[in-house]
Amino acid sequence: MKAIIPVAGAGTKLRPHTYTQPKALIPIAGKTILSFIVDQLKEVGIDEYIFIVGYLGEKIQDYVQATYPNLKTHFVYQNDRQGTAHAIQLTKNIVGEDEVFIALGDTICEFDIREVMESPTSMLGIKKVDDPRQFGVVEINEDGKIIHAVEKPSIPKSNNALVGLYKIKESQILFDCFTQLVAENIKSYGEYNLTDALDCMIKKGVEFTSFKVKHWYDCGKKESLLEANAVLLKKTGGITINPELYVNSIIIPPVSIADNCVIENSIIGPHVTIGNNATIKSSVVKESIIGTYTSLDEVVLDNSLIGSDASVKGLSRTLNIGDNTEIDFG
Repeated sequence: MKAIIPVAGAGTKLRPHTYTQPKALIPIAGKTILSFIVDQLKEVGIDEYIFIVGYLGEKIQDYVQATYPNLKTHFVYQNDRQGTAHAIQLTKNIVGEDEVFIALGDTICEFDIREVMESPTSMLGIKKVDDPRQFGVVEINEDGKIIHAVEKPSIPKSNNALVGLYKIKESQILFDCFTQLVAENIKSYGEYNLTDALDCMIKKGVEFTSFKVKHWYDCGKKESLLEANAVLLKKTGGITINPELYVNSIIIPPVSIADNCVIENSIIGPHVTIGNNATIKSSVVKESIIGTYTSLDEVVLDNSLIGSDASVKGLSRTLNIGDNTEIDFG
């Protein structure tokens, strides 16, 4: 089985951060979003990965090759973004006749991955939501089989939302359906969508069952990213490295503080992730994510997302600051 991870999105809802950093590489609870996904798939022995990249794709490639040097990796560029189905179609020659596991690169899910891999059928990850109109939605019959899939229906017939996890055994039929979508110009909201290809497979007789995810963390917006950071820190307990560098400071767990961080006369936590080589002095930081090589001096931050190589001085409450930024409130 090969894993396909689409990470070509521009991440417009996380701007200004995604002007300089791919969304999949934003740190959360001590890891990048991408590492949460890859590490989960590695646990069940998947060692060949196809990353569909686009904007800032070279950063994804550099990160993967540095972090996972022993994995077999392929990088496919989606320069013309025409939807998720178009993105997956670009991997056809690499996939061949192998089974695939597709995991969208902006979502972290907790589920029993071993049970999914051992299932004899193709499977789609789902979770019940209050308002399914912004998601792909599936209908399930009494036998537990998926009988229909539709993208962002205006009048949903179920509240079973697709979470962005797909185990496909019949990859050749999947690619045939992609070709059919283009030939018949079948689009949802102006794009060739993976949900439409799945519905095509169902109509061709492919059997799909579903698996439920325990937790679904959508990391596409600042608010949901910070919420996911807090929940995952609670689950993992966080980590602090080189506490001798924290001078006259109070650390309120759970937090994740990376290598070579200097913290002086400050209160950090709870629910704070700090990238490596950050410097924080005379500050109070809680419920926030701080990037690498960032400097904070005499600030009070709550519910904030600060990019890498940023410098903040003075006093503030809530910020959304991209990389390579300097702010002086003094």
